[in-house]
Amino acid sequence: MDKKPFIFGVATSGVNFTDRKKETERLLLNFRHGINTVLISPRRWGKTSLVRKVCQLAQSDELKIVYLDVFACRSDREFYDAFAAAVLKQTSSRFEEWLENARLFLSRISPKISMGADPMTDFSISFDVNTKSDDVDEILQLPEKIAKKKGCNIVVCIDEFQQIAEFQDSRIFQKRLRTVWQLQSSASYCLFGSKKHLMNELFEKKSLPFYKFGDAVYLQKIGTDDWVEYICGRFEATGKHISEELAAKVCQAVDNHSSYVQQLAWLVWIHTDNSAAEHDFDAAYQDLLDQNTPLFEKQTENLTNYQMNFMRAVIDGVHSGFTTREIMEKYDLGSSANVTAVKSALIRKELIEIDSRQVVISDPVMAEWLRREAGM
Repeated sequence: MDKKPFIFGVATSGVNFTDRKKETERLLLNFRHGINTVLISPRRWGKTSLVRKVCQLAQSDELKIVYLDVFACRSDREFYDAFAAAVLKQTSSRFEEWLENARLFLSRISPKISMGADPMTDFSISFDVNTKSDDVDEILQLPEKIAKKKGCNIVVCIDEFQQIAEFQDSRIFQKRLRTVWQLQSSASYCLFGSKKHLMNELFEKKSLPFYKFGDAVYLQKIGTDDWVEYICGRFEATGKHISEELAAKVCQAVDNHSSYVQQLAWLVWIHTDNSAAEHDFDAAYQDLLDQNTPLFEKQTENLTNYQMNFMRAVIDGVHSGFTTREIMEKYDLGSSANVTAVKSALIRKELIEIDSRQVVISDPVMAEWLRREAGM
Protein backbone atom coordinates (compact mmCIF):
# COMPACT_ATOMS: atom_id res chain seq x y z
CA MET A 1 0.00 0.00 0.00
CA ASP A 2 1.22 3.53 -0.76
CA LYS A 3 2.09 5.46 2.38
CA LYS A 4 0.03 8.52 1.50
CA PRO A 5 -2.28 8.59 -1.51
CA PHE A 6 -2.70 12.38 -1.67
CA ILE A 7 -0.14 15.15 -1.14
CA PHE A 8 -0.95 18.79 -0.38
CA GLY A 9 0.80 21.80 1.12
CA VAL A 10 4.12 20.88 -0.49
CA ALA A 11 5.38 20.40 -4.05
CA THR A 12 4.23 17.10 -5.52
CA SER A 13 6.10 14.65 -7.72
CA GLY A 14 5.86 11.14 -9.15
CA VAL A 15 2.42 9.56 -8.97
CA ASN A 16 1.13 12.59 -7.05
CA PHE A 17 1.82 14.93 -9.97
CA THR A 18 -1.39 15.25 -11.97
CA ASP A 19 -1.79 16.01 -15.69
CA ARG A 20 -0.13 19.31 -16.81
CA LYS A 21 1.00 17.53 -19.99
CA LYS A 22 0.69 20.61 -22.23
CA GLU A 23 2.36 22.94 -19.76
CA THR A 24 5.14 20.40 -19.13
CA GLU A 25 5.87 20.11 -22.84
CA ARG A 26 5.78 23.88 -23.32
CA LEU A 27 8.21 24.58 -20.49
CA LEU A 28 10.46 21.73 -21.59
CA LEU A 29 10.69 23.18 -25.11
CA ASN A 30 11.40 26.64 -23.68
CA PHE A 31 14.15 25.26 -21.44
CA ARG A 32 15.77 23.32 -24.28
CA HIS A 33 15.64 26.22 -26.73
CA GLY A 34 16.78 28.94 -24.33
CA ILE A 35 13.46 30.80 -24.19
CA ASN A 36 12.88 32.92 -21.09
CA THR A 37 9.66 31.87 -19.34
CA VAL A 38 7.32 33.69 -16.96
CA LEU A 39 4.88 31.40 -15.15
CA ILE A 40 1.83 33.04 -13.56
CA SER A 41 -1.09 31.59 -11.59
CA PRO A 42 -2.80 31.94 -8.20
CA ARG A 43 -1.25 30.39 -5.10
CA ARG A 44 -1.18 26.62 -4.67
CA TRP A 45 -2.09 25.77 -8.22
CA GLY A 46 1.02 23.65 -8.67
CA LYS A 47 3.59 26.05 -10.20
CA THR A 48 6.47 24.78 -8.10
CA SER A 49 5.56 21.13 -8.74
CA LEU A 50 5.39 21.79 -12.47
CA VAL A 51 8.75 23.60 -12.63
CA ARG A 52 10.48 20.95 -10.52
CA LYS A 53 9.16 18.20 -12.79
CA VAL A 54 10.40 20.03 -15.91
CA CYS A 55 13.77 20.63 -14.22
CA GLN A 56 14.16 16.86 -13.70
CA LEU A 57 13.19 16.12 -17.32
CA ALA A 58 15.44 18.83 -18.78
CA GLN A 59 18.62 18.24 -16.76
CA SER A 60 21.40 16.75 -18.90
CA ASP A 61 25.08 17.15 -19.75
CA GLU A 62 24.08 19.74 -22.36
CA LEU A 63 21.56 21.57 -20.16
CA LYS A 64 22.22 22.44 -16.52
CA ILE A 65 19.38 23.58 -14.27
CA VAL A 66 19.74 26.03 -11.38
CA TYR A 67 16.83 26.39 -8.97
CA LEU A 68 16.51 28.95 -6.20
CA ASP A 69 13.77 30.38 -3.99
CA VAL A 70 14.19 34.07 -3.16
CA PHE A 71 11.24 34.35 -0.77
CA ALA A 72 13.57 35.09 2.16
CA CYS A 73 15.47 37.80 0.27
CA ARG A 74 14.63 41.28 1.51
CA SER A 75 17.20 43.31 -0.45
CA ASP A 76 19.20 43.25 -3.66
CA ARG A 77 22.30 42.33 -1.62
CA GLU A 78 20.58 39.19 -0.28
CA PHE A 79 19.39 38.36 -3.80
CA TYR A 80 22.95 38.54 -5.16
CA ASP A 81 24.22 36.25 -2.39
CA ALA A 82 21.47 33.67 -2.96
CA PHE A 83 21.82 33.85 -6.75
CA ALA A 84 25.60 33.35 -6.76
CA ALA A 85 25.49 30.51 -4.22
CA ALA A 86 22.80 28.63 -6.17
CA VAL A 87 24.55 29.02 -9.53
CA LEU A 88 27.97 27.95 -8.19
CA LYS A 89 26.63 25.00 -6.22
CA GLN A 90 24.24 23.60 -8.84
CA THR A 91 26.55 23.87 -11.85
CA SER A 92 29.52 22.16 -10.17
CA SER A 93 30.07 18.48 -9.55
CA ARG A 94 32.81 18.93 -6.97
CA PHE A 95 33.94 21.46 -4.37
CA GLU A 96 37.11 22.40 -6.24
CA GLU A 97 35.10 23.26 -9.36
CA TRP A 98 32.71 25.73 -7.74
CA LEU A 99 35.57 27.31 -5.80
CA GLU A 100 37.51 27.71 -9.04
CA ASN A 101 34.50 29.29 -10.78
CA ALA A 102 33.99 31.69 -7.88
CA ARG A 103 37.60 32.84 -8.09
CA LEU A 104 37.63 32.94 -11.89
CA PHE A 105 34.37 34.80 -12.55
CA LEU A 106 33.93 36.85 -9.37
CA SER A 107 37.50 38.04 -8.96
CA ARG A 108 36.68 41.77 -9.06
CA ILE A 109 34.26 41.59 -6.12
CA SER A 110 36.21 39.29 -3.79
CA PRO A 111 33.48 36.91 -2.57
CA LYS A 112 33.50 35.88 1.08
CA ILE A 113 32.96 32.12 1.30
CA SER A 114 32.20 30.15 4.46
CA MET A 115 31.88 26.38 4.53
CA GLY A 116 30.34 23.77 6.80
CA ALA A 117 31.12 20.06 7.19
CA ASP A 118 30.17 19.31 3.57
CA PRO A 119 31.50 22.06 1.29
CA MET A 120 29.40 20.86 -1.66
CA THR A 121 26.10 21.48 0.10
CA ASP A 122 26.80 23.43 3.27
CA PHE A 123 28.31 26.75 2.26
CA SER A 124 27.39 30.39 1.97
CA ILE A 125 28.74 33.23 -0.09
CA SER A 126 28.48 36.97 0.40
CA PHE A 127 29.83 40.12 -1.20
CA ASP A 128 31.07 43.23 0.55
CA VAL A 129 30.51 45.58 -2.38
CA ASN A 130 28.45 48.57 -3.35
CA THR A 131 25.38 46.96 -4.95
CA LYS A 132 24.88 50.07 -7.08
CA SER A 133 28.25 49.68 -8.77
CA ASP A 134 28.76 47.90 -12.09
CA ASP A 135 30.90 45.29 -10.32
CA VAL A 136 27.83 43.29 -9.22
CA ASP A 137 27.00 42.64 -12.88
CA GLU A 138 29.65 39.91 -12.55
CA ILE A 139 27.21 38.02 -10.34
CA LEU A 140 24.37 38.31 -12.86
CA GLN A 141 26.76 37.19 -15.62
CA LEU A 142 27.75 34.04 -13.69
CA PRO A 143 25.34 31.59 -15.42
CA GLU A 144 26.39 32.83 -18.88
CA LYS A 145 30.11 32.59 -18.14
CA ILE A 146 29.89 29.14 -16.54
CA ALA A 147 27.73 27.88 -19.44
CA LYS A 148 30.29 29.04 -21.99
CA LYS A 149 33.15 27.53 -20.00
CA LYS A 150 31.36 24.17 -19.78
CA GLY A 151 30.08 24.25 -23.35
CA CYS A 152 26.48 23.82 -22.26
CA ASN A 153 23.34 25.88 -21.67
CA ILE A 154 21.96 26.84 -18.28
CA VAL A 155 18.38 27.58 -17.17
CA VAL A 156 17.98 29.51 -13.92
CA CYS A 157 14.58 28.96 -12.25
CA ILE A 158 13.70 31.58 -9.64
CA ASP A 159 10.75 30.90 -7.33
CA GLU A 160 8.95 33.74 -5.49
CA PHE A 161 10.43 36.19 -7.98
CA GLN A 162 7.81 38.81 -7.06
CA GLN A 163 9.84 39.50 -3.90
CA ILE A 164 12.10 41.82 -5.90
CA ALA A 165 9.18 44.26 -6.18
CA GLU A 166 9.53 44.85 -2.42
CA PHE A 167 13.22 45.80 -2.56
CA GLN A 168 14.36 49.37 -2.01
CA ASP A 169 14.91 51.07 -5.39
CA SER A 170 13.22 48.03 -6.93
CA ARG A 171 12.75 49.53 -10.38
CA ILE A 172 16.48 50.26 -10.70
CA PHE A 173 17.25 46.69 -9.60
CA GLN A 174 14.75 45.26 -12.09
CA LYS A 175 16.32 47.30 -14.87
CA ARG A 176 19.78 45.96 -13.99
CA LEU A 177 18.57 42.35 -14.11
CA ARG A 178 16.78 42.84 -17.41
CA THR A 179 19.70 44.69 -19.01
CA VAL A 180 22.18 41.90 -18.18
CA TRP A 181 19.95 38.86 -18.68
CA GLN A 182 18.42 39.83 -22.03
CA LEU A 183 21.85 39.81 -23.70
CA GLN A 184 22.80 36.30 -22.58
CA SER A 185 22.78 33.55 -25.21
CA SER A 186 23.75 30.47 -23.18
CA ALA A 187 21.66 31.20 -20.07
CA SER A 188 17.88 31.60 -19.89
CA TYR A 189 15.45 32.16 -17.04
CA CYS A 190 12.17 30.76 -15.69
CA LEU A 191 10.60 33.26 -13.30
CA PHE A 192 7.55 32.45 -11.18
CA GLY A 193 5.95 33.29 -7.85
CA SER A 194 2.99 32.80 -5.54
CA LYS A 195 1.54 36.33 -5.59
CA LYS A 196 -0.34 36.60 -8.85
CA HIS A 197 -1.15 40.31 -8.68
CA LEU A 198 2.50 41.24 -8.12
CA MET A 199 3.70 38.90 -10.87
CA ASN A 200 1.12 40.38 -13.23
CA GLU A 201 2.32 43.87 -12.45
CA LEU A 202 6.00 43.00 -12.88
CA PHE A 203 5.54 41.44 -16.31
CA GLU A 204 2.44 43.10 -17.77
CA LYS A 205 3.03 46.75 -16.92
CA LYS A 206 4.59 48.50 -19.93
CA SER A 207 6.46 50.98 -17.77
CA LEU A 208 8.37 48.27 -15.85
CA PRO A 209 11.65 46.70 -17.05
CA PHE A 210 10.43 43.10 -17.21
CA TYR A 211 7.54 43.84 -19.57
CA LYS A 212 7.51 41.11 -22.27
CA PHE A 213 10.66 39.51 -20.87
CA GLY A 214 9.73 36.05 -22.14
CA ASP A 215 7.04 33.51 -22.93
CA ALA A 216 4.20 34.20 -20.48
CA VAL A 217 2.55 30.95 -19.37
CA TYR A 218 -0.72 31.41 -17.48
CA LEU A 219 -1.41 28.22 -15.58
CA GLN A 220 -5.00 27.00 -15.90
CA LYS A 221 -6.91 24.72 -13.55
CA ILE A 222 -6.55 20.99 -14.07
CA GLY A 223 -9.74 19.65 -15.68
CA THR A 224 -12.27 17.59 -13.72
CA ASP A 225 -11.82 14.52 -15.97
CA ASP A 226 -8.09 14.40 -15.22
CA TRP A 227 -8.69 14.86 -11.51
CA VAL A 228 -11.38 12.14 -11.43
CA GLU A 229 -9.04 9.65 -13.10
CA TYR A 230 -6.30 10.56 -10.62
CA ILE A 231 -8.51 10.41 -7.49
CA CYS A 232 -10.12 7.11 -8.44
CA GLY A 233 -6.72 5.67 -9.27
CA ARG A 234 -5.20 6.69 -5.94
CA PHE A 235 -8.16 5.17 -4.02
CA GLU A 236 -7.81 1.89 -5.95
CA ALA A 237 -4.03 1.83 -5.38
CA THR A 238 -4.65 1.82 -1.64
CA GLY A 239 -7.39 -0.81 -1.61
CA LYS A 240 -10.34 1.60 -1.42
CA HIS A 241 -12.97 2.74 -3.90
CA ILE A 242 -14.61 6.02 -4.83
CA SER A 243 -17.14 6.49 -7.63
CA GLU A 244 -16.40 8.84 -10.51
CA GLU A 245 -19.42 10.91 -9.48
CA LEU A 246 -18.16 11.41 -5.93
CA ALA A 247 -14.62 12.12 -7.17
CA ALA A 248 -16.07 14.79 -9.45
CA LYS A 249 -17.95 16.24 -6.48
CA VAL A 250 -14.63 16.56 -4.62
CA CYS A 251 -13.27 18.66 -7.50
CA GLN A 252 -16.36 20.81 -7.89
CA ALA A 253 -16.60 21.52 -4.16
CA VAL A 254 -13.22 23.30 -4.26
CA ASP A 255 -13.47 24.70 -7.80
CA ASN A 256 -10.69 22.38 -9.07
CA HIS A 257 -8.14 24.20 -6.89
CA SER A 258 -5.12 21.84 -7.01
CA SER A 259 -4.04 21.91 -3.37
CA TYR A 260 -7.61 21.71 -2.06
CA VAL A 261 -8.51 18.83 -4.39
CA GLN A 262 -5.62 16.86 -2.92
CA GLN A 263 -6.51 17.84 0.65
CA LEU A 264 -10.24 17.11 0.34
CA ALA A 265 -9.57 13.80 -1.45
CA TRP A 266 -7.23 12.88 1.41
CA LEU A 267 -9.90 13.70 4.01
CA VAL A 268 -12.51 11.65 2.12
CA TRP A 269 -9.98 8.80 1.96
CA ILE A 270 -9.48 9.00 5.74
CA HIS A 271 -13.23 8.77 6.40
CA THR A 272 -13.66 5.87 3.95
CA ASP A 273 -13.47 2.28 5.19
CA ASN A 274 -13.90 0.49 1.87
CA SER A 275 -16.07 2.46 -0.55
CA ALA A 276 -16.55 6.22 -0.22
CA ALA A 277 -20.11 7.40 0.35
CA GLU A 278 -21.86 10.79 0.51
CA HIS A 279 -21.60 10.91 4.30
CA ASP A 280 -17.82 10.42 4.00
CA PHE A 281 -17.66 13.40 1.67
CA ASP A 282 -19.83 15.55 3.97
CA ALA A 283 -17.65 14.75 6.99
CA ALA A 284 -14.48 15.41 4.99
CA TYR A 285 -15.70 18.76 3.73
CA GLN A 286 -16.61 19.88 7.24
CA ASP A 287 -13.11 18.82 8.33
CA LEU A 288 -11.67 20.97 5.54
CA LEU A 289 -13.63 23.99 6.73
CA ASP A 290 -12.70 23.37 10.38
CA GLN A 291 -8.99 22.98 9.58
CA ASN A 292 -8.91 26.26 7.67
CA THR A 293 -11.11 28.28 10.03
CA PRO A 294 -8.19 29.69 12.12
CA LEU A 295 -6.46 30.90 8.93
CA PHE A 296 -9.63 32.46 7.53
CA GLU A 297 -10.37 34.17 10.85
CA LYS A 298 -6.87 35.66 10.87
CA GLN A 299 -7.17 36.82 7.25
CA THR A 300 -10.48 38.57 7.84
CA GLU A 301 -10.25 39.84 11.44
CA ASN A 302 -8.70 43.20 10.50
CA LEU A 303 -10.83 43.93 7.45
CA THR A 304 -12.78 47.18 7.52
CA ASN A 305 -16.57 47.23 7.34
CA TYR A 306 -16.35 48.41 3.74
CA GLN A 307 -14.01 45.53 2.86
CA MET A 308 -16.30 42.97 4.50
CA ASN A 309 -19.29 44.50 2.72
CA PHE A 310 -17.46 44.19 -0.60
CA MET A 311 -16.69 40.51 0.14
CA ARG A 312 -20.35 40.01 1.02
CA ALA A 313 -21.38 41.39 -2.35
CA VAL A 314 -19.05 38.97 -4.15
CA ILE A 315 -20.39 36.04 -2.10
CA ASP A 316 -23.92 37.10 -3.12
CA GLY A 317 -22.95 36.78 -6.77
CA VAL A 318 -21.93 40.34 -7.63
CA HIS A 319 -18.82 40.11 -9.82
CA SER A 320 -18.86 43.48 -11.60
CA GLY A 321 -20.65 46.84 -11.55
CA PHE A 322 -19.68 47.60 -7.95
CA THR A 323 -19.79 51.37 -8.55
CA THR A 324 -23.41 51.41 -9.68
CA ARG A 325 -25.68 53.28 -7.27
CA GLU A 326 -27.80 50.18 -6.64
CA ILE A 327 -24.86 48.00 -5.56
CA MET A 328 -23.16 50.73 -3.52
CA GLU A 329 -26.35 51.42 -1.59
CA LYS A 330 -27.36 47.78 -1.14
CA TYR A 331 -23.99 46.78 0.32
CA ASP A 332 -23.02 50.10 1.93
CA LEU A 333 -19.82 50.50 -0.08
CA GLY A 334 -19.57 54.30 0.18
CA SER A 335 -18.47 56.32 -2.84
CA SER A 336 -17.18 55.00 -6.19
CA ALA A 337 -13.67 56.17 -5.19
CA ASN A 338 -14.00 54.16 -1.98
CA VAL A 339 -15.05 51.06 -3.95
CA THR A 340 -11.90 51.36 -6.08
CA ALA A 341 -9.71 51.68 -2.97
CA VAL A 342 -11.43 48.74 -1.26
CA LYS A 343 -11.04 46.51 -4.32
CA SER A 344 -7.33 47.37 -4.62
CA ALA A 345 -6.76 46.63 -0.93
CA LEU A 346 -8.47 43.23 -1.15
CA ILE A 347 -6.44 42.33 -4.23
CA ARG A 348 -3.22 43.20 -2.38
CA LYS A 349 -4.34 41.02 0.51
CA GLU A 350 -4.99 38.24 -2.05
CA LEU A 351 -8.57 37.80 -0.83
CA ILE A 352 -10.06 38.57 -4.25
CA GLU A 353 -8.76 38.45 -7.81
CA ILE A 354 -9.89 39.48 -11.26
CA ASP A 355 -10.74 36.56 -13.54
CA SER A 356 -11.95 37.46 -17.05
CA ARG A 357 -12.89 40.94 -15.76
CA GLN A 358 -14.98 39.37 -13.01
CA VAL A 359 -14.19 39.80 -9.31
CA VAL A 360 -14.05 36.45 -7.49
CA ILE A 361 -12.99 35.25 -4.03
CA SER A 362 -9.47 33.89 -4.47
CA ASP A 363 -9.95 30.95 -2.10
CA PRO A 364 -12.98 28.73 -2.88
CA VAL A 365 -13.01 27.22 0.62
CA MET A 366 -12.89 30.65 2.21
CA ALA A 367 -15.89 31.60 0.07
CA GLU A 368 -17.89 28.71 1.51
CA TRP A 369 -16.61 29.46 5.02
CA LEU A 370 -17.82 33.05 4.71
CA ARG A 371 -21.26 31.80 3.65
CA ARG A 372 -21.54 29.32 6.52
CA GLU A 373 -19.51 30.68 9.41
CA ALA A 374 -19.69 34.44 8.90
CA GLY A 375 -23.39 34.45 8.12
CA MET A 376 -23.03 35.74 4.57
